[in-house]
Amino acid sequence: QVQLVESGGGLAQPGRSLTLSCAASGRAFVINDMAWYRQAPWKERELVGTISKSGTINVVDSVKGRFSLSRDNANNAMYLQMNSLKPEDTAVYYCNANIWTMSQGSRAYWGQGTQVTVSS
Repeated sequence: QVQLVESGGGLAQPGRSLTLSCAASGRAFVINDMAWYRQAPWKERELVGTISKSGTINVVDSVKGRFSLSRDNANNAMYLQMNSLKPEDTAVYYCNANIWTMSQGSRAYWGQGTQVTVSS
């Protein structure tokens, strides 16, 4: 069983920074593409950005220039560096990954989410 666990959320003032982490654990798995999503109150979950296994990064326009993704393949981890935070960045942030296991093949896994609140 593979699990994704996010950490690093919390309260930040506008203009400040936060770094989210996502760690994968389990047995005998291979992580392919990874992504961060977020869901604000009363809104649908939306994509924030993706990072391929080789490190190709794409972020949505609303966070471009402020957010960046990175990953550490050796430690099965992914990060979201969030700079110049805005109140509209307030949301629960979810880690997502396409993971292959021998028992289930390739499928999407989700973390439990971590709350980010941007407020003065």
